[in-house]
Amino acid sequence: MHKILLGLQFLSALIGFIYFFRLKNSYWRWFSVYLVFILAQEVIWTFNVFSLDHNSNIRYYYYSFIGIPVQYLFLFWLYAFKSLNNKKLFYAFIFIYGLTYIPIEFYYGKIKFVNSINLTIGTTLLAFLVVMEFVKQIKNDNILKFKENKMFYINAGVILFYIGTYPYFAFSEILSTKEYISVWNMYYMYFLLSNYAMYLLFAASFIWGKHRLK
Repeated sequence: MHKILLGLQFLSALIGFIYFFRLKNSYWRWFSVYLVFILAQEVIWTFNVFSLDHNSNIRYYYYSFIGIPVQYLFLFWLYAFKSLNNKKLFYAFIFIYGLTYIPIEFYYGKIKFVNSINLTIGTTLLAFLVVMEFVKQIKNDNILKFKENKMFYINAGVILFYIGTYPYFAFSEILSTKEYISVWNMYYMYFLLSNYAMYLLFAASFIWGKHRLK
């Protein structure tokens, strides 16, 4: 199942890479870079490119402090700074999101606790941006031309995965216990399927979506 996900990540990154050279003077080139970054980190950790000790916490620290934050920060930029054209909102969200690391790590030093707070705040802020983007789309003719709207595909993918899988990640320790293992199994299946759908939607955004230059 993970190989399928890796294949779809490769597909979306490949399409993004191809369109990278067609998107001159467009901020959407950074979306191509983002997809290549996601693929690169997944390949590195899936195949243990650097031959790291599997028993170490290096991978966990990487995703907690680099892998996951990069995804949230990029989406904040794409939604708030570019699509919604609200720079103040973008900087405010960066500040709020940054606070989920420094004070908690300093006082508690418990990475799992930090990761939980980070995930909750990051997903909440992202959900707010998703709603604002949806409102923006229904207020004009963009909703009627959704097939040409890149943000329509991205918004759908973000809703399915980042927001839809929040309970799976936030309560994974509880759901993975014997008492709730059936729920965990169902949510894990949703995690995979929503991941598949998201990367297919990301790829579709390049193929059918129109690209703004600013």
